[in-house]
Amino acid sequence: MNRRHVFGWAAAIALFGLAAGTHAQEAPPIRIGMSMPQTGGLAGGGKASLLGIEIWRDDVNAKGGLLGRKVELVVYDDKSSASETPALYAKLLDVDKVDLLFAPYATVPTAPIMPLVKQRGLLLMGNFSFQVNSKVHHDMWFNNAPWGPADSWARGFLMLGQKAGGKTMALLSADQEFAQNLATTARDVAKKLDIPIVFDQAYPPSTAEFSSIIRALNAAKPDIIFVASYPPDSAAILKAVNEIGVGDNVKIFGGAMVGLQFAAVMQNLGSLLNGVVNYNTWLPEPSMNFDGTKEFFEKYTKRAVEAKVDPLGFYLAPYGYAMGQMIEEAVNATKSLDQKALAKFIRENTHKTIVGSITYAEDGEWKESSTLEAQFRGIKDKDIEQFRSPGKQVILFPDRLKTGDLVSPFEAARK
Repeated sequence: MNRRHVFGWAAAIALFGLAAGTHAQEAPPIRIGMSMPQTGGLAGGGKASLLGIEIWRDDVNAKGGLLGRKVELVVYDDKSSASETPALYAKLLDVDKVDLLFAPYATVPTAPIMPLVKQRGLLLMGNFSFQVNSKVHHDMWFNNAPWGPADSWARGFLMLGQKAGGKTMALLSADQEFAQNLATTARDVAKKLDIPIVFDQAYPPSTAEFSSIIRALNAAKPDIIFVASYPPDSAAILKAVNEIGVGDNVKIFGGAMVGLQFAAVMQNLGSLLNGVVNYNTWLPEPSMNFDGTKEFFEKYTKRAVEAKVDPLGFYLAPYGYAMGQMIEEAVNATKSLDQKALAKFIRENTHKTIVGSITYAEDGEWKESSTLEAQFRGIKDKDIEQFRSPGKQVILFPDRLKTGDLVSPFEAARK
């Protein structure tokens, strides 16, 4: 072998060694694990939430990732079932060995994993569950949902009804954990506000026909009707109300009806929504435009069509993104993935996100509620695009985000 060939082979070997060394030095990705309902009753919300998180992942990776490492999501379908999540989160930790955890969407799938994360001393970013930490008391839990103090959800609605002249209340709730948590707080708030409850009924989650229940409710002649329901029953309840009506004495109707935030349900119900006052989290009203909000929804709208998920995405998607923003801020500030250090930073600081500023209370819920109570107005049938415009869901509460006043009584508002 001549000298030229020797030098050639040497150069090739050196180049190969350099490339191999560079590859070996590439840091592994930071892996964030979660389950997310992609099938089952919670799938509509789960898919939108996941898309919001994926948009954050892509944005942070475009900036170079975290700690010089790309962010990777490890996601399993929990099928909207509480029985699935404990095993999935054990797998994420023990088999996949993820660095950080995000909770699944909703209360029912999240509650069973709370003892696990507390026992192992792990940070968990919550995802729109309600009061899952009230008994566990895990000090490394942080909910991305804007509920705030437990009673703020019902308080905003009932105070609006009382201000409109309401003196008595009816409570209609699904017989499952999420709705019953809300019903409990509604009873407590009603007592504090001196509003007698003249009708209080929990119905089985399988209930599909509500005509007899609405007739019984009407017979009690309440001034305020607070409903805590899940998507299928929310639609069925409004259809029964449309057929039967409620008394002219009813000042306000709605409160905690899950489903009326999702594009498919809103499009299906159309004008049946008019007059309803219901909770929400983000709406295209002037008071809700924060730094980065517009840019997020431009990306979401395009990708939602491709992914065939909720085309509006107001309710969950921006909060999935905000969850990522808080982790990004904490990792960059602490320059580590140490769970206790990250939790300490999140607990002790105010975080600016695309859904506004977030400061946490001791229980891992927002210190100040940003849960909206908004009234549907001027809604037409079969027109999804109308919901992108301001004025279709007027924010009545909280005062700092308010964009209008309650139209009352409910029957007049419906028309």
